[in-house]
Amino acid sequence: MDRFDAMQAFARVVEAGSFTKAADTLHMSKTTVTQLVQQLEARLRVKLLNRTTRKVNVTADGAVYYERVLRLLADMDDAETSLSGASSLPRGRLRVDVPSPLARLILVPALPDFYARYPDIQIDLGVSDRIVDLIDENVDCVVRGGELTDQSLMARKVADLPLGVFAAPSYLARVGTPAHPRDLEDSAHRIVGFLWARTGKPVPYALYNHSERLQIKGRYALAVDDGNAYLAAGLAGLGVLWLPRYMSRDCEASGALVPLFQDWSLEPMPLYVAFPPNRHISLKLRVFIDWVVELMAQHAPVSGRGAA
Repeated sequence: MDRFDAMQAFARVVEAGSFTKAADTLHMSKTTVTQLVQQLEARLRVKLLNRTTRKVNVTADGAVYYERVLRLLADMDDAETSLSGASSLPRGRLRVDVPSPLARLILVPALPDFYARYPDIQIDLGVSDRIVDLIDENVDCVVRGGELTDQSLMARKVADLPLGVFAAPSYLARVGTPAHPRDLEDSAHRIVGFLWARTGKPVPYALYNHSERLQIKGRYALAVDDGNAYLAAGLAGLGVLWLPRYMSRDCEASGALVPLFQDWSLEPMPLYVAFPPNRHISLKLRVFIDWVVELMAQHAPVSGRGAA
């Protein structure tokens, strides 16, 4: 029995709650994972997991051992990293999930700089606006906009994204330019709805000026759950958009989008990197998060309020 493989298999079963899911993320067969855990239990003479036909639960002894295993695996990872070369550069694979517009407009174009610094890190980049189960899918971190609702995750705030309200010239020519945010509640106007993953519904947007604060929900003909599709719908004249400025900048410059309500303000959208609470923050993950912070500081630095 390879004790390292056995400990790694045990840790993944605990995190995934399933031998099948653990086997998938480790690229092993379920039989191999099961045998490794059984051999580990035999060596320790302790039952680590309670198995039923539907569920796998960690025992009290298994929970204590799991915490020790995490530290051992982390120390082993750091030890290998420190000896991986004269420069002690981090190495290995990172699994990351980010929103599609952020990937297209900011993250991917900047990756040559990241690889110039860290050539031995391999990134598996998921590009989506869906909810990602970091444990079940063995994802190291996600980058997400909006306030985080999953309090079990660890998170670092990396940006405050300025927002604006926009519409395509074709939409304004057809419907007219709204003079006040309340005009968007009229029957003639439409917004493009964005279906937030955590609720599956569009949410009202808050606008304020020196004397008023109101929330605008609006009516939509189309709602989408992807940022690139959301922008495309607005460019096609299907409704009014609420956009982070990094998404609107080029469209404003080209005249493809027209800013609305410029004497009104919107609260910036916080952007976080989130990661599992029980995962060791490896050197490769640490340098990636630091790089994202540095990158976003060029586009939308964290404001003094609520920085974390």
